[in-house]
Amino acid sequence: MKMKKIAKIFTVALVGAAILSGCSSGGDKETKKGAPKKDGVEQYTAFMATSGKEIPSDNRLHQRIGKEFGRSVQVSWLTGQTAKERVGVMIAGKKYPDFIDGGDATGQLVKAGALVPLEKYILETDDYPNIKKLFTDQQWNLIKNTHKGHIYYIPQFSSTNKKSMTTQQNSEAFWIQKRVLEWAKYPKIETIDQYFDLIDDYLAANPTDKSGQKNIGFEVLTDDTKYFCLENPPQFLAGYPNDGKAIIDVKTHKAKAYETTDVAKRYYKLLGEQYHKGVIDRDTFTMKYDQYISKLSSGNVIGMVDQGWDFINTAVPSLVAAGKDDRTYVPLDLVMDKGTEPKYFGPKELNNGAGLGITVNNPDVKGSLKFIDDLLSQKGMELRMWGEKGVDYKVDDNGMFYRTEEQRKNNKDPNWVNKNMDSYGYFPQYDGLLPDGKNAVSVGEQPSEFKESLSDYDKKFLKAYGWDKWTDGLHYYEKNQAWYPIWSATNSWSSSEPYAIAMQKMDDVKKAWLPKVVMAKPSEYKTEWDKYMKEFKTKTNYQTYLDELTKEVQRRIDNAK
Repeated sequence: MKMKKIAKIFTVALVGAAILSGCSSGGDKETKKGAPKKDGVEQYTAFMATSGKEIPSDNRLHQRIGKEFGRSVQVSWLTGQTAKERVGVMIAGKKYPDFIDGGDATGQLVKAGALVPLEKYILETDDYPNIKKLFTDQQWNLIKNTHKGHIYYIPQFSSTNKKSMTTQQNSEAFWIQKRVLEWAKYPKIETIDQYFDLIDDYLAANPTDKSGQKNIGFEVLTDDTKYFCLENPPQFLAGYPNDGKAIIDVKTHKAKAYETTDVAKRYYKLLGEQYHKGVIDRDTFTMKYDQYISKLSSGNVIGMVDQGWDFINTAVPSLVAAGKDDRTYVPLDLVMDKGTEPKYFGPKELNNGAGLGITVNNPDVKGSLKFIDDLLSQKGMELRMWGEKGVDYKVDDNGMFYRTEEQRKNNKDPNWVNKNMDSYGYFPQYDGLLPDGKNAVSVGEQPSEFKESLSDYDKKFLKAYGWDKWTDGLHYYEKNQAWYPIWSATNSWSSSEPYAIAMQKMDDVKKAWLPKVVMAKPSEYKTEWDKYMKEFKTKTNYQTYLDELTKEVQRRIDNAK
């Protein structure tokens, strides 16, 4: 009996110690569990709430990175659902991957308690120096203040190391094939009217390509999260940067709806005219993202409006591999009226509304942060962006990286890339220079590589315009405002808030009406536009939404002081 009592006391003591240990360690408790291993490499999972292509598990660089850092992550992507739908299923079942980027469903994850607060790991220790260096103290404060002092995620694409080396527009632009500009003897295109006049003229002279395939004048991607291609161009055409969810008056700091502007009305009227001319693809409002990329890859789409990152690494390599350099694209920063200063191309923005988070189901928070930190190191970024030394690139006597012609050829082949390269593209990264201070992060931005990678056609094209790189044709604006980009605020909103409900209603109305407005007969355009505006203004509570954005603008201004 005495032995049973002692055993019972001992058991209670152990349980108590475990409870105390759990209470004091938080994420450290999870760290002790450890991630499952395969061939000595810890295995993790990740989900990114956007479309993407899965890397096979036997991909060469995926395996190499795993061996180098002792950790590996298998990434899955959004298919067949919206981000909010997919994340909602995860929350309902409390089944999360180890890492997650929830996109515009990030606020749902935060509210559900699905993400581990990371500020004590990143800001209160020196254990993850590469992560900490991604942002200034002011920027980390902006990220923290989005969620009442907590860091639930790390923005992946908001950091530049030392200086920008960009040669291409990765953000939004109106795009046009090089062959069209060559045909027109390299004109300067500034307005949306000039743009469509050029496309009209080219199509009239070239309804098909040399092989007899029909040329498509213009595409507008509207599939799921890519709907921005239809709904946000009015902000750019009016001379505003990509605040995305509203335009912000720089004097009053008030948020305004670009959807209701005269520029928007004129733009969609123009799209309607082009649609009825047959310039805009009849399938444009129903096609899926993969169909869109397939059409761009065919080389027969003359122009579109899109973010560069949405197609440059998917459609363009296929065109280059097929020897269709003349059918790749040049970015144009168009405006509605001459005299308006374009703001498409400027400093990198801080997206403090979403990023890569570590979920509460992750078995090793510290190990996961160490992996992110390793990926941001000199070695990590070399492997992600350049590949393996001696296999994917070489180093000259001055320590400068370069590729041989065979290595360049390999990296132009999408199938080869999918089997051999793994950039961990949705994990935190930076552009500009590697930590060595001399080599560019991106192969394509290494000055010698950029020049060597150019085809004879592209060299001739750049020379005709007097450019050294593709961004030389864009106006560069020098400074982002303290609130920029305001769209990042909406990712952290709880879906039950009145302003979030208003935003959803606004999206629903736009998705229902904008295709209707564009496809309406020109004689009926004004009537359809008025119906759209009436529904937008009376059924969305949009002013509540704008008022909340205005408050956020002021909060960011105050935090930046």
